[in-house]
Amino acid sequence: MLPEIVVFLGPSLSVREAADILDARYLPPARRGAIPAAVREGAKVICLIDGVFFQECSVGHREILDAIGKGVRVIGASSMGALRASELDTLGMEGVGEIYRWYREGTITSDDEVALIFDPESGYALSVPLVNIRYILGLAAANGIIDHDTSQVLLDLARSLYFPDRTWDELRILAYRVLDHDNVDKFLAFAGTAPDLKRNDAIAALRRTRDIAKSLGLL
Repeated sequence: MLPEIVVFLGPSLSVREAADILDARYLPPARRGAIPAAVREGAKVICLIDGVFFQECSVGHREILDAIGKGVRVIGASSMGALRASELDTLGMEGVGEIYRWYREGTITSDDEVALIFDPESGYALSVPLVNIRYILGLAAANGIIDHDTSQVLLDLARSLYFPDRTWDELRILAYRVLDHDNVDKFLAFAGTAPDLKRNDAIAALRRTRDIAKSLGLL
């Protein structure tokens, strides 16, 4: 474990998988005060992937800017990291991945897009983030699994769910009321084998963090 490299990680990717990519100090999803504490403890590179949202005070913009002002490299992706990077990339924070680009370009704007609930002990996600649903709907439409209109209806239904209730089972219940059941089932079968966008972005961020750490002589 390298204290100079700190990664805030939770449900986006398991620590076991992450450690195979990057030797670092892995901490749970960041909350207010976590980044200043990491800087005080010697962090030179911080990769912010997961953070708390509505249940506790989230990572503050000033905390990130203070870290950057002290010469710490801060990379963000996948979840809270993507959101904060899109807000602070002109001030020195580096964003990585598709979700970051969606926020930066205005395709998505709400915290709700990446919010989910998870088991605090195992880190296992208990709901599905809207960005993953949005991404899979795009893939399903592009591959002819569903048409564009059905995709839009499913996205609107997913958006109508409060984020802790946003699961495939809940989406199925809503969709069955307004869409052909066979079309819904075909989409959900496809979703069960589709890529996890948040996971992919987290992996990309860890690889980028590894490259930065190597350039700084930390690895």
